[in-house]
Amino acid sequence: MHLSEPVFEQIQFSDFLKVDIRVGTIVSIQDFPEARKPAYKLEIDFGPLGNKRSSAQITHHYRKEDLIGKQVIAVVNFPPKQIGKFFSEVLVLGLADEADKIVLLEPTQSVPNGARLF
Repeated sequence: MHLSEPVFEQIQFSDFLKVDIRVGTIVSIQDFPEARKPAYKLEIDFGPLGNKRSSAQITHHYRKEDLIGKQVIAVVNFPPKQIGKFFSEVLVLGLADEADKIVLLEPTQSVPNGARLF
């Protein structure tokens, strides 16, 4: 979404509560050469929810070695999405910079894995 795009229709707070957004810590990362756009395969620890996998197009701003141990924010209640032979279980959240490259959303302080956004 570019800054010039209009805001979507308003929703009720109850609609927002249907989206389960949690924090997790990246515990492993692999290159994803089969992806159409440059991406990594992430394994993220969501505490009581267990480890979940995700594909993330974050190769421009992040090196694999810098991502291990980083806490990220993700939607955890979407159905798995198949990307080639890989199943992405969560959607890691980020924002596009001026060059449309993704910058991850992350807490400014450490919080317990699995903590929910309210």
